[in-house]
Amino acid sequence: MTHRISPPIAPKPNALPSYLTNGGSPLQNSLNLRDSTERESLHASIKSSSGPRRYPIDLDPPAPQGKEERNGVKFDPMESKIEKNKKEEGLEQEHARDPRDEAPLTPPLGSYSRPASPFTANPTVDFDGLSWPSLGTRERLDATPEQSQERLKKLSGAVRTILECIGEDPDREGLHRTPDRYAKAMMFFTKGYEENLRDIVNGAVFHEDHDELVLVKDIEVFSLCEHHLVPFTGKMHIGYVPNRRVLGLSKLARIAEMFSRRLQVQERLTKQVALALSEVLQPRGVAVVMESSHLCMVMRGVQKTSSMTVTSCMLGCMRSNAKTRDEFLRLCGR
Repeated sequence: MTHRISPPIAPKPNALPSYLTNGGSPLQNSLNLRDSTERESLHASIKSSSGPRRYPIDLDPPAPQGKEERNGVKFDPMESKIEKNKKEEGLEQEHARDPRDEAPLTPPLGSYSRPASPFTANPTVDFDGLSWPSLGTRERLDATPEQSQERLKKLSGAVRTILECIGEDPDREGLHRTPDRYAKAMMFFTKGYEENLRDIVNGAVFHEDHDELVLVKDIEVFSLCEHHLVPFTGKMHIGYVPNRRVLGLSKLARIAEMFSRRLQVQERLTKQVALALSEVLQPRGVAVVMESSHLCMVMRGVQKTSSMTVTSCMLGCMRSNAKTRDEFLRLCGR
């Protein structure tokens, strides 16, 4: 009797994707690259606003060929005021007082808000003692007690000049000590220049297996508008989705305080807080929303007393995942 040998049975294909069985996801590298690109783009955006003065985009039409002559002097009838100022002032050559504070090259126009590629090899946050220093920040930080007193005296004299220019008598009783008081107050308003991220965090990063949204909302923020040196105040909401690391809750408010105690614009302040948190924790996502009232458009200018300005910055899954972003905004009450 002949026995037929059955062909070997092929193994049943596994329904699970390979990356679920070997512990690694092919998407991880692309996610890491995306997060790194977002952080580097925001860093370039923030640093560009601290660099040398740049002129606004010139909307005037281009100058025609040739120049006219009037009273023996050649001039370009179509040359814009911006172009004239560029030639007369030559501010493109202005540099930081300390070479370590030199801003990197400005990233390409139109690449700030939606990151496309890395623009700088510099670390995202400067941990050497300042965290995005301005032109003369390091000089203030390294000042001796005698230099600090000289700085206060110089600032007090400037305030006295202001009082004289507006028609007041700085020697009358009510204003006699005002220059000194204002000088000390201004140093407090801008104390964030002397603080850095490492000291603010102070090692309060903890391992915790938590992967749901962490939100601290209604953080009061006080800052000075860098355009008019008048206050803008409001509230900031900071949220993040941890990646096995969490930050002490009070540190979120302290990070917001550090960056707000500088001359600011709200848009940059929002990005700085988000990027600093992202650098410290490397979380899956970060979201910051700030709403504030600016006295530069409340007590002067258009004088709209009830207007509020809202800015946001989203990173990681907060930007890419609509459900996570909506949860954050809903908990913020937006």
